[in-house]
Amino acid sequence: MDYSKASRLDGKVALVTGGARGLGAEIADALLQMGASVMISDVLDKVGAATAAHLEAKAPGRITFLHQDVTREAEWEAAVAGTVEYFGGLDVLVNNAGIETAALLADCELADFQRTMSINVDGVFLGIKHGIRAMRPDGVAGKGGSIINLSSVAGLVGMPTLGAYCASKGAVRLLNKAAAVECGKLGYGIRVNSIHPGIIKTAMGINVVRSFARLGMAADEAAADAMVESMHPIGYGQPSDVANAVLFLAGEASRWVTGTEIVTDGGASAC
Repeated sequence: MDYSKASRLDGKVALVTGGARGLGAEIADALLQMGASVMISDVLDKVGAATAAHLEAKAPGRITFLHQDVTREAEWEAAVAGTVEYFGGLDVLVNNAGIETAALLADCELADFQRTMSINVDGVFLGIKHGIRAMRPDGVAGKGGSIINLSSVAGLVGMPTLGAYCASKGAVRLLNKAAAVECGKLGYGIRVNSIHPGIIKTAMGINVVRSFARLGMAADEAAADAMVESMHPIGYGQPSDVANAVLFLAGEASRWVTGTEIVTDGGASAC
């Protein structure tokens, strides 16, 4: 093996959902830097278009944006078809789009729980489904590939006030494993893995910290921040820590890795 090329993604095409901002935008940037062409999708059209324009300056002709609601199957079909048509294939799918719901279980509204499951679980299911259809030998891309599902440390351990989120990310973890085994047994050449970040200070992570204070888990926001940071033995991580895990799973360096979870949580789940 040429180890100098094992992490390069030259000529590969990636679709990153929830790519308008936060982890999704960082992941898109990382994939571009390693040579991939990237379609980012999101429901945030203005933000997504601006992110694509910003990254286009770094990688002319290798990134664009399309609107996608991951809970709608027709929009998954359009996103996959649009990616293949625009860039000529699909080698990497990053199911990144997701939301969090912060509420005490006794107070959590059913509608909020269902919305969390719809985006975080239904969206990943549809991504896996249509990713497989495109990547398998008889698909429109047809060369196999890597499907990467963003779960969470909350898919490995329980966290107060995040019951709905924990349920959704735990579901992603096992859906991921089932898809990996199925693709392997059927000889599709598709690897399926999950990434489990700790709390990172994106907009979503900041909202989690604030919710701990709002829901009485800490005296105030500063105390909540200190508490959350202390949950990670080596401190808060950065979006780049998650993006690096995506790069590993997207490239040939991980060609014998499937059905597993990459835990990027600063040691939180080890406590």
